[in-house]
Amino acid sequence: MAGHTLDRLAALIAERRQSSTDKSYTRQLLDGGTERCAKKFGEEAIEAIIAAVGTDREVLKGEAADVLYHLIVLLESRRVPLSEVCAVLENRMGQSGLDEKSARGVPKP
Repeated sequence: MAGHTLDRLAALIAERRQSSTDKSYTRQLLDGGTERCAKKFGEEAIEAIIAAVGTDREVLKGEAADVLYHLIVLLESRRVPLSEVCAVLENRMGQSGLDEKSARGVPKP
């Protein structure tokens, strides 16, 4: 179900690129460019981190939803389809995260 929800959200965000800015927060973000979208994503990520160390699961769920939305907006700002990101994840499935990072030259922790 989550995959379908994110796919529908990505399609809606792409559609909003064509919306009137006075009616679409998404369009306003996209019109601000990748830098604005990245900044907003970063802000939301920090809020999710703060919520994660808190005790209220509902707050964390809401912040996590905000992070996913803003990540997809950021991807749209660069015209990177969510499906391509999912394909990268799919290719990584079935292998150790440490092995995958090593293959990319990322040092082990």
